[in-house]
Amino acid sequence: IDPGSGNLITFLQFLFIALEGFLFTSKCGTVRPRIGLKDYTILVVMFFVASVCNNYAFDFNIPMPLHMIFRAGSLIANMVMGILILKKRYDFSKYLSVGMITLGIVVCTIVSGTKVESTQVLKNAADEDPVSVFFWWTLGIALLTLALFVSARMGLYQEVLYKRYGKHPKEALFYTHLLPLPFFALLAGNIWEHIQLANASPLQSIPALGVSLPITWIYLLGNVLTQYVCISSVYVLTTECSSLTVTLVVTLRKFVSLLFSIVYFSNPFTIQHWIGTILVFVGTIIFTEVVGKIRTALQPSVDEKKKVK
Repeated sequence: IDPGSGNLITFLQFLFIALEGFLFTSKCGTVRPRIGLKDYTILVVMFFVASVCNNYAFDFNIPMPLHMIFRAGSLIANMVMGILILKKRYDFSKYLSVGMITLGIVVCTIVSGTKVESTQVLKNAADEDPVSVFFWWTLGIALLTLALFVSARMGLYQEVLYKRYGKHPKEALFYTHLLPLPFFALLAGNIWEHIQLANASPLQSIPALGVSLPITWIYLLGNVLTQYVCISSVYVLTTECSSLTVTLVVTLRKFVSLLFSIVYFSNPFTIQHWIGTILVFVGTIIFTEVVGKIRTALQPSVDEKKKVK
């Protein structure tokens, strides 16, 4: 309906989560944060840049399946940042998996790059020019790449903060969505433009309430509520489970989203896309050592059976 509405979506998500946190986490500002605001500010700048870049990319001719596959490369970015910043070294299996993920993303990027179309709603002749369309697509890829590495750096910084102050998922969720709100003033023009487009969208009746609302606002409401459930669950998951479990859950969610996007929205998906997707997700499974973990978990039961015999 409106591929360029990424900034409006991001703003509404941040506003809703900030309001919910202000009421229920900070108790209208009466509860002091356990992590320093200076530390949160650094985290917030990275979170804001990554979120805006990811959502703004849709305004640069980036199709949803490519967007999902590209973001699945977060493991690569984390590895690169870990090597550069924390001076980490990894096993061969890690480098192999990263190579597979990189190759998968490159394949999907190249294939999608041969069929680039403008995603502008208010089109003019310039939007349809192949050179212009491809130029904006390359900028979209650059935005996704920036978001990928900023997110990886943010993850490392978050890990440091949790070790220093302890894990406070609801507080972190609140402040990482409250503090960036002033930054949206820089995007006010773009957000207002897409508010007008949302207002002008076809009306959809809601029999239960006896009212009719613009269809875009109904979708935006659904998006904000489901994003709240998703992001709050991930913040809690990071404190309750190992990073392995969190990575696997998020990756499987990306895979399901990708399949749903292809089927429901009839997005073009070639054999090359499937090869790239398989490389990305098999590489992710190797990276997270799921097979080894399952084998280790099942080993005690096998040993017990041998003892019984």
